Amino acid sequence: MAASFNRDDLNRDNWPIAAAMIQYGNTRPDGSSVQDQSAEGWAATMSEIADAGFTEIDPTDCWLRVADLSQARRDEFKTALAEVGLTVPAISTSRRSIIDPVHGDEYLAYCHRMIDAAADLGALTVCFGLFGPLTDAQKQVLWFWTADGLHNPDDPAVYRKAVEGMRELGGHAEKVGLDIALEMYEDTYLGTADSAVQFVHDVNHPAVGLNPDIANLIRLHKPVEHWATMIEKTVPYVRYWHVKNYLRIVDEAKGIYLSAPAPLETGVISYRAAIKQAIALGFRGAFGCEHYGGDGLSVSASNRAYLRRILPKSL
Repeated sequence: MAASFNRDDLNRDNWPIAAAMIQYGNTRPDGSSVQDQSAEGWAATMSEIADAGFTEIDPTDCWLRVADLSQARRDEFKTALAEVGLTVPAISTSRRSIIDPVHGDEYLAYCHRMIDAAADLGALTVCFGLFGPLTDAQKQVLWFWTADGLHNPDDPAVYRKAVEGMRELGGHAEKVGLDIALEMYEDTYLGTADSAVQFVHDVNHPAVGLNPDIANLIRLHKPVEHWATMIEKTVPYVRYWHVKNYLRIVDEAKGIYLSAPAPLETGVISYRAAIKQAIALGFRGAFGCEHYGGDGLSVSASNRAYLRRILPKSL
């Protein structure tokens, strides 16, 4: 399957802006698995994405694990994509860390399968992270980021395993013509701008860069680095970009740090400034629109329209 976009011929009208599938769970209302759903069922779900005005989708694996589909089933998925008029510029994994203390080796093999599946679907980037499953405390609160999650261990051997595993995946991705974007996420080895950049340098592979999803950090109810400084440090390495935004209220004297999801153009991060800086440094990858709470798909669609307005008319 041909690549879903041409990086050498981008402008505000054709820049790939995908809808992430974080609004859709992997279990249907009747309790059955989306993984076992018919192709017609997948198409019905994806038609909502197309009806919202999207022409691209990130089939995030919290919805459907395309890497675990047989070739026949993946061909059905490709047919469903074509029927609803969607392409796949990038695919993200979620909470499948290659250093998970129980499933790490299993997830490494899964990530290799994801690379092959992404290439088969015409994607140019796969997004991996080092964050683990939600804790019980996170599952019990309205916004999971307000409760403490799992931390990557302060263990040189585990860090080395993460670096070597991502380098191994980078070699695989390079062979099939893909990039890898590593997602920034709190309490992981990619949990700050400095540590994320250091991790990429330690991996030291030309196919491996960042997904500078600094909103994952901006939303935390604690002190964080200023968004503009994080952008300055990370966008030289961006390959794919999850974009979302948050309102952030800070009263340092009283120790108050609060956040809430917001549309891209009204949150604390200026994506106009951030994206301009990234493009000037050579970014030619896709965007993935995410939003938590309410009608996340409609907010993502509004965010797509905002991105179209601020992207350059031509390169």
